[in-house]
Amino acid sequence: MAITTLSSREFNQDSGKAKKAAQTGPVFITDRGRPAHVLLTIEDYRRITSQGPSIVEMLALDVEVDDDAFDAAARVGPLTKPVEFD
Repeated sequence: MAITTLSSREFNQDSGKAKKAAQTGPVFITDRGRPAHVLLTIEDYRRITSQGPSIVEMLALDVEVDDDAFDAAARVGPLTKPVEFD
């Protein structure tokens, strides 16, 4: 992924160049030498902003749970193990 930096002036003079550069990675647009904006393709934007289902959505799912899948009795015992220094 290539990162391109353009000044606001360069961006205003040749936005086509910025669009082409965004195909290979983000384009940082600077104002007075400081990053002020980022140009991304819509695919990159969607990939970055997409999220999976929230915990609330996952808990609301109507799924069959196999009660035998987790045996709590088998998990009884110390949760930590003493450290052995040899």
